[in-house]
Formats: sequence, C-alpha cells, structure tokens
Amino acid sequence: MAGPHEGIGPGPGGPQRRVMTLPVPGERTLPTLADTHALGAELAGLLRAGDVVVLDGALGAGKTALTTGIAAGLGVRGRVTSPTFVIARRHPPAGGDGPGLVHVDAYRLLGGQEPDGPGPSTADLADQLESLDLDSALDRDVVAVEWGAGFVDSLVTSPLVVRLRRGEDTEVRSAAWSWAGAGPRPPVP
Repeated sequence: MAGPHEGIGPGPGGPQRRVMTLPVPGERTLPTLADTHALGAELAGLLRAGDVVVLDGALGAGKTALTTGIAAGLGVRGRVTSPTFVIARRHPPAGGDGPGLVHVDAYRLLGGQEPDGPGPSTADLADQLESLDLDSALDRDVVAVEWGAGFVDSLVTSPLVVRLRRGEDTEVRSAAWSWAGAGPRPPVP
C-alpha cells in the first residue's frame, strides 16, 4: 500500500492542521491502541466540514479510539469519550478555521441492539437522528457516528465508512475505509 503524503493545511488565525492524503479505499492492521489513534489522525486529513464518518464494528473494535485520533487530527477541544449516555457530543475547533467534531453514538438509538439485529426501523432511526439536529452541525463540523452502519450511510450522500474488526483472543484490530456512494473526492483545500 502506498504511504500517505503529508502537507500543512490552512490555519489562518489558529494552529495549522496537518493534511494527509491516504489511499482510499484502504486498509490497515492496527496492532496497538496507538496505531488506531494514528490512523484516526491520518483519516482526519481527508475530512472537511460537512463530512460524515460512519464507524462500523462490534463492541471493543476501536470505534471510540479511532474517533479520538480523528479529533486529534482535526485539532478539536475536549476529551473524546464514548457518547453512549448523551448520544452526541460536540468538540469545537481549538482555533482557526478548521471544523469541529460531533461524535454520535447511535447504539442507544438502536435500542442497545447490534445494527443487524432486531430493533427500530431505518425510518425510526432516521427520525431519531433528525431530532439531534445534525444538519446544523454539518455546516461547520465533521460528524463521526459509531454504530451508524446500515442507516446513516443511507441518509447522507457520500460518508466515509470505516469498518473496524478485532480478532478473537487478541487486541490486534484491522480497519478498512472507503467513501460510500460517490467516487473519489478532491483533496482537502
């Protein structure tokens, strides 16, 4: 797999944001938590305000850890924790013109069920997501949705879908990512 190309993104009035261009689609083995965080920071270089990231994976697959890396790469404020009990948490940009991050955990919207298990209909989930008013966040933020596979990716035009897996009896994880819907996107300005 080709390595990323680095550059410094615009940051008038605030810290400069490192822009990474990863191959998309892509995949990577993540032997450690630090590797998961690093991939999240690299993926942040692909993202701009209005983008939605759908994080797919079982409990313990690394969704929140990857979001922590995305937050670091975007340069947002606040500690990233699983928003399970608040459903959505906004992390504003630390400065400059960069996007903030809205971290959504749709697990509660699913009624605590795995996305492919019994639970609310896609229409009910769409209504619940609508009630979170994420549309207003899309103007200025990146939205990362844990447990969003199967319904969030059908509600937006071209989300970045990241599938995380953890092997049995091991902490080694793997990630695969691609833009759903539309084809390749232009680089982040």
